[in-house]
Amino acid sequence: MSTILITGAGTGFGRESALRLAEKGHAVIAGVEIFPQIFDLQQEAKKRGVNLQVEKLDITNEKDREKAWQWDIDVLVNNAGVAEGGAVADIPEKNLRHQFEVNVFGTILLTQGFAKAMAQKNEGKIIFISSVAGLMTDPFSGPYSASKHALEAFATALHKELKEFGIQVTTINPGPYLTGFNDRMYETWKNWDDQPEKRLFDYDQLAFPHMQLDPEAVYETVVDVVSGKSKLYRNVTPKAMKKQLQALMAAEWEVTQNSGTGKRDNMVQQAYDMKPGTPAKTFILDKLLKSF
Repeated sequence: MSTILITGAGTGFGRESALRLAEKGHAVIAGVEIFPQIFDLQQEAKKRGVNLQVEKLDITNEKDREKAWQWDIDVLVNNAGVAEGGAVADIPEKNLRHQFEVNVFGTILLTQGFAKAMAQKNEGKIIFISSVAGLMTDPFSGPYSASKHALEAFATALHKELKEFGIQVTTINPGPYLTGFNDRMYETWKNWDDQPEKRLFDYDQLAFPHMQLDPEAVYETVVDVVSGKSKLYRNVTPKAMKKQLQALMAAEWEVTQNSGTGKRDNMVQQAYDMKPGTPAKTFILDKLLKSF
């Protein structure tokens, strides 16, 4: 069994994945951003009868990163992340910088220390919880998508750079899952320090423009990638999205500069029409995929 560090384990994918991996018998270090999350996660681990080492680990904090590098781990799961929603023309500088400080700089700086430690041992695995947003972009999620595109580039570079040291690098790319994360992205505008009258869009009327799936498949994918059951470098989940993503990425080569100019984009309209937290049932997965 492996010793695994998973960041951002206080909520969402990270929290449940940490518990699932501990249930499988792995030694799991669950890194959480703030101290109050420690007790809460410890209580949940106790309730489920698993051993879980919970540590305060804010990946944007230099001292926290230095503390983490003292842990001897086999697998690093870079899960910590935030989502700042808003149109590129509207989002304030502070929010834009925060998006990259967490998802890109904090993640890569933490990874650097562990990559060197793993290279000394000639073994290890680094997993990035990326997103389908790292491969495609919706309106109003440009900052988040840009941070994930950057993470994809770093992951690909590390995959090529570290293979000679026996280190495996892989990504997990979840689609739209109902954990609250996507809906919170569309509420970050409420804390903007800007001039509302100068905004191009009415964010009070917008919502995440996709139906969202039950996150069970993501937890299963994390376990499969950690254990080596999945051999793929890029792990899109749900798997059914893979072909649609490939088609979307290929279609971008044919888009013209004036395509749709003067008309509202379909996804913009969908953001106005959708209600927050709209769940998707299994039997309408095909409809969900067609919305991308």
